[in-house]
Amino acid sequence: MFNLEGHVAIVTGGSQGIGRATALLLARCGADVAVLARSLDKCVEAAEEIRALGCRAFALRADMADADEIAAAVRAVAEGLGPATILVNNAAVTRDGLMLRMKREDWDAVIRTNLTGVFLMTQSVLPMMTRARRGRIINLTSVVAQAGNVGQVNYISAKAGIIGMTKAVAREYASRNITVNAVAPGYIETPMTGAMSEAARAGMLEQIPLKRPGSDLDVAYAVAFLASDEAGYITGQVLNVNGGMYM
Repeated sequence: MFNLEGHVAIVTGGSQGIGRATALLLARCGADVAVLARSLDKCVEAAEEIRALGCRAFALRADMADADEIAAAVRAVAEGLGPATILVNNAAVTRDGLMLRMKREDWDAVIRTNLTGVFLMTQSVLPMMTRARRGRIINLTSVVAQAGNVGQVNYISAKAGIIGMTKAVAREYASRNITVNAVAPGYIETPMTGAMSEAARAGMLEQIPLKRPGSDLDVAYAVAFLASDEAGYITGQVLNVNGGMYM
């Protein structure tokens, strides 16, 4: 297991699925963790589990589409746990629809949360990471950002934008010992994918050479690695966790 003792991590969308698994795994590695999401009750539950592991935890309601809530949350974490040295940008929403039928509000909602929210969170934590001369930023993108998918032009545009943002910020802040990387999950069993029909699920599995879906922990381990000192010479990269679905 990686040693993250002495570090403070912020995990957005940390109330369920990949975010929750990541928050708990970072705590098992010794980090103090702030869990941010729109559902405060679920954040509180995750924070209680983190404290049971012997680490400090903070639960905060924060909507990644709201710039004021993001800024307030980052300030609260710094005051309550200390400056963040690890940021996991995981929060995301979907508003699927075919290109010609997609409503402008569905486009805006997904871009605002999934892309602009990552920009605002990153912008908020970079000053404290710069002062600490150490930072790990891990952005969750998606296999569909690389391979495409029908009916997700808003989601894919946001997730592809995250890859570009990752590379740009990695170049800007490498001299400050801040690494910025992305993790691109494939088909992972989470509440978000649980709504898929059996036919859609079978079709997805056909595309995966390993012939099984991934778990939230498969992704969490990749994030924990990129957050660790062992990954200190890796920046501006996309780590694919997809069972071979996209190569």
